[in-house]
Amino acid sequence: MAFKPTLSSVAKEAGVSIPTVSQVMRGKGRISEKTRQKVLKAAEKLHYIPDSRAASMRSGENREIGFVLNQFANPFNAEVVSGAVDLLEAEGYLLSILDTRDDAARQGRQLEAFIRNGRGGLMWVPALNTPEETFDLLRAHGIPTVTFLRQSGDSLDHVGVRNAVATETATTYLADLGHRHIAYLGGTDMTSVRRRRITGYERTLAARGLGPAIIWPSADTKRAGLDAMLELRAAHPEVTAVVCNGDMVALGACLALTRSGLTPGREVSVVGFDDISDAAVGTPALTTMAVSPQKLGRKLAQVLMDRIREPDMPVSVSEIVAELVVRETTGPAPR
Repeated sequence: MAFKPTLSSVAKEAGVSIPTVSQVMRGKGRISEKTRQKVLKAAEKLHYIPDSRAASMRSGENREIGFVLNQFANPFNAEVVSGAVDLLEAEGYLLSILDTRDDAARQGRQLEAFIRNGRGGLMWVPALNTPEETFDLLRAHGIPTVTFLRQSGDSLDHVGVRNAVATETATTYLADLGHRHIAYLGGTDMTSVRRRRITGYERTLAARGLGPAIIWPSADTKRAGLDAMLELRAAHPEVTAVVCNGDMVALGACLALTRSGLTPGREVSVVGFDDISDAAVGTPALTTMAVSPQKLGRKLAQVLMDRIREPDMPVSVSEIVAELVVRETTGPAPR
């Protein structure tokens, strides 16, 4: 059986008492520099790592944060996590990630485990059809919580995107380029995020006297975007531009056009949503509505830190304004 270093073994190695080791590890007590160095050298020699869970039980403060996502495989979410980790680690917190796959029952099990393990705070993309009992559970346990992307009610802090405004901007841009047959591509479920994005798209079509609206579903992956774009082109050959539900769908759509002998931005224009890292380095580079996912992750983590530090502050709602980044996949409507 492997030897696990403990306070007792560090104390024995350093020739001091267990309470002395405990005080050094916690940075507490009046310990001489000589003794402190002796303890730290012993801990390093034995590869001792303090038990953070035990420390949190003593102090009443937990330095672990949970992030419950709907789909970790999506590169957008991975970049958001990266941004959140940057800020949380600088604040001395550890981040653990759970993936619900948008399954409310699975989410319920994960959140119960989260509560049992006493995390210090929660960043959360609520799954589709999340029951009210789940929100009641979090409120009952007083866990600092920030919802992300999908807002539910007005009792929790929230960080999201002004989705309708973003797709209005994208659709208006395409209309200004002369496109008259513009489709919305991507998403399969009518989440609040997709619903608002479609609303912005439809609102612009109505304002510009264009239509009808063509809403074509697709899972938010590159492969699904490729297949959906081929199907859309077969059913609606008149479409010369698409606004996509996310960059992965848009990148798949561009690949479908290329495989069909077409050039994105020439015969058919494509606008993505998110501005993940791959958007700028695609061939051709993707025009997209940029929300800077790493910055969004840092913003999300900062709102949670603010809630932890000031539990009685008013509920905050932060919605990021997406910026149109024009690259190579859009151009004037073909004549």
